[in-house]
Amino acid sequence: MKRVTGIGGIFFKAKDAPALQAWYKRHLGIDVQEWGGAAFTWTDSDGRPTGGTTVWSVASEQSGPFAPSDAPFMVNYRVDDLHALVAVLKAEGCHVLDKIEESDHGKFAWVMDPEGNKVELWQPPAGQ
Repeated sequence: MKRVTGIGGIFFKAKDAPALQAWYKRHLGIDVQEWGGAAFTWTDSDGRPTGGTTVWSVASEQSGPFAPSDAPFMVNYRVDDLHALVAVLKAEGCHVLDKIEESDHGKFAWVMDPEGNKVELWQPPAGQ
């Protein structure tokens, strides 16, 4: 069984999220949107879209989605079969959080790594 197939997103906290978003937009050219981040479309070596995106987002340091981790970041990893991977991780003794969310954006689950970092697992909707 494949486990992680790619990175779906990188999320991090900032003391002053709007100012940091503006810095990345101005100095690095990241197209920061109103929701606080950007979506990078995957491309092949010729620059043609290949059917995936990676989200980059800056959130307020009071942002709740990082809990129960104290880390200022969270990485979202793409997976092919979320339910199967969650079952394997639990069998291996990993600290898997007790909820799986399913929406139009796909399926999401979370596991804590040994250093207390929250890791997001994402199975994109079919065709994405």
